[in-house]
Order: sequence, then C-alpha cells, then structure tokens
Amino acid sequence: MQYLVKGQKLELKYEPGKGAWTYHIQVPDTKHIVGKWGSLKVSGTIDDYKIESINLFTITGQDKLISINEKIRKAINKSGGDIVTVTLYLLPLENQITEKEILETFKESDVLKPFKKLSEDDRNQIIEKIMSQESEDKQIKMILKFVDQLSKNNG
Repeated sequence: MQYLVKGQKLELKYEPGKGAWTYHIQVPDTKHIVGKWGSLKVSGTIDDYKIESINLFTITGQDKLISINEKIRKAINKSGGDIVTVTLYLLPLENQITEKEILETFKESDVLKPFKKLSEDDRNQIIEKIMSQESEDKQIKMILKFVDQLSKNNG
C-alpha cells in the first residue's frame, strides 16, 4: 500500500467558484505522481470518516487535490479553513500488474526463493518499485530487471 499521507493535519480549503473543487484538500508531495484524470484514485480517512476510491485532481506541476463534498463535510462537521487529519493511499491503477502477479512471475522465473530470502523491507521496496511504475510496460521492464538480479543471487 502506497501512503500519500498518514495521519497528517491538512487544511480543508474553500475556494468559491470552483464547482466540485470549491472544498478540497491539497495532498502534499504528490507533484511527481503521473496519471490522467480518472486513473488516479485514493482511499483512506478524513478525520475518522472512511473514504473509498476518490479521484485525485491533477494540475500540472502542482500537488494533487481531492474534492470534499457536502456529505463528507457534514459527517466530519468541518468547513473551509478547518484542519482535518488525513490518511490517504493510492489505489493501484486498473491496468497495473498486481503484487500477486509479480510473485507468480518470480515463481515461474525460479527466483521466488531468493526473493523470499531478502529482508521484508527489501521485498517491500522491490514490490513498491515495480507497482509505482506509471505504465504496465514499465512495470514489466522493472520485473525483468529484478528477475535478472534475483537469478544472479540464486547461484
């Protein structure tokens, strides 16, 4: 799971005249995330209100935004200018390769044993590096790179 923010205090911003984005939260350190509208979704909590599969709004060169609708604002009893506690994680892109598929590929390539010998941190870093690639094509290239590295550790 790739957290964007975890238990972070952020401002619920109010900017009139922005339609669905009049009330929003700017998610810090998300400029680097690549994806078109509708392909980037997050889940998590705002205060203790659970949100599932909200679109990230992309503005080139700026941090991503999430719209906070009236239902959410009423549930958390907050409005523009208020501070909320936010935990958000990026949902995998629908056309992306899953962790299960990565592990199956490692098994088929006879590198699952050396992969499992790595520390949990190293294993998580490899999976996250593969899953964070912006396209399935790049994910496959990254898997092949790790298969090659792991096969050298298998000897």
